[in-house]
Amino acid sequence: MFDILKNIISKIDADYVDLRYEIMRETKIILNGREIYQIGTNTGDGFVLRVLKNGGFSSISFTKKEDAEKAIKTVLENVNLMAKSTKKPVRFAKAEVIKDTFIPPLREDPRNISIEEKLEIVKNYNNIPLKHENVTTNIQYTEVIREKYFINSEGTEIREDLITTNIYGSIISYEGNVVQNVRVGIGGSDGFYKLRNREEEFEKKTKLVLDLLKAEPVKGGVYNVILNPNLTGVFTHEAFGHFSEADLIEDVPSMRERMKIGAQLGNEILTIIDDPTMPNQLGFYKYDDEGVRARRTYLLKNGVLVGRLHSRRTAEEFGESLTGHCVAEDYRYPPIIRMGNIFIEPGNSTFEELLEKLGDGLYILDSKGGQTAGENFTFGAQYAYEVKNGKIGKLLRDINISGNLYQTLKDIYGIGNDFVLGEVGGCGKGQLNIRSSYGGPHILIKNVVVGGV
Repeated sequence: MFDILKNIISKIDADYVDLRYEIMRETKIILNGREIYQIGTNTGDGFVLRVLKNGGFSSISFTKKEDAEKAIKTVLENVNLMAKSTKKPVRFAKAEVIKDTFIPPLREDPRNISIEEKLEIVKNYNNIPLKHENVTTNIQYTEVIREKYFINSEGTEIREDLITTNIYGSIISYEGNVVQNVRVGIGGSDGFYKLRNREEEFEKKTKLVLDLLKAEPVKGGVYNVILNPNLTGVFTHEAFGHFSEADLIEDVPSMRERMKIGAQLGNEILTIIDDPTMPNQLGFYKYDDEGVRARRTYLLKNGVLVGRLHSRRTAEEFGESLTGHCVAEDYRYPPIIRMGNIFIEPGNSTFEELLEKLGDGLYILDSKGGQTAGENFTFGAQYAYEVKNGKIGKLLRDINISGNLYQTLKDIYGIGNDFVLGEVGGCGKGQLNIRSSYGGPHILIKNVVVGGV
């Protein structure tokens, strides 16, 4: 394959060229209640060509190598138009030349498991909540295998696979006019074994969704709260992480000023990291889709902004180091800046110490959607517990939390010594990234606005 790719880019007169070829196989099994809604496998492949010349930069995707000459002609026309019209010529930060093949080790390759066995596993988990009359489900198995070949005109040649499997969905309970739902998800990037023997997770979520029918809605107000690792991760990813992606702030002068390296943004106990190099985690990869080696990147250290996530273009624009965070959804797209595994670094407090420090407040768990508007955020939570005198009390439902990013970073006043990253992630910034993972420890925040009755 590399010979074919080299032959294609050898025909291009430009300052820089890279070409990525991918084969992607996707398998889905979807169950709605007891009904099998879909079983299918699709395979696609294609090329993404990027060209930089005279400050003009453009990309094109195509699916047949026979279309390469037409694609080259089109992308060069677009590059020339960009070069003539742009006020900010594109330049790339210098990158290491790499020649490597990396096929990640798997504990059970999903390609060796029959579709019949996969269906039986999904049905087994789906049947756990369906034992109850007032419960229904929407559960699916997803398997995505990307086989990638990357070369550039600087001499880099990389072959890497990304293999992702998960089972996730919703469990819905209902009684009279009350309807509750919780999300369930298992999986990862290190093999099919993660999907076996996980009945306990589905039993736990089934009990929860039934208990929520009897739970009280939370009373709206301002509370001191503990967030569990999942909700800590959503806050870190959605509210802070996207502002760490250089492409989202580069053309917003006010944000570039606010997110200036060296700015004291949070409490000094707070450190935030993005690290795609963590083996066996969902967001793991070795090289990004620009052929840049991924690296652990400190974003916030002791409350001070110390880094951000980059492509080669934005690293040059900001005059900062490459991080290896430019990732594409698949063979149809050029890469954009994405988070890998983003998290708050664990602290020193046990969960019991956080409860004691909280005294009275709420213990809020697991995300349920949400949105951000500039520096403000609103997230739904699946459930919570009342906390009085440091003791966990009754179950609460119908919870939303909201706040301002920068105030919340300063209001974090306790960080647990535990650590959990999600097995199922995802991010929809521009393109879908099913391997964007988040998590962290339990954290303690003061003065959180909680929506309720």
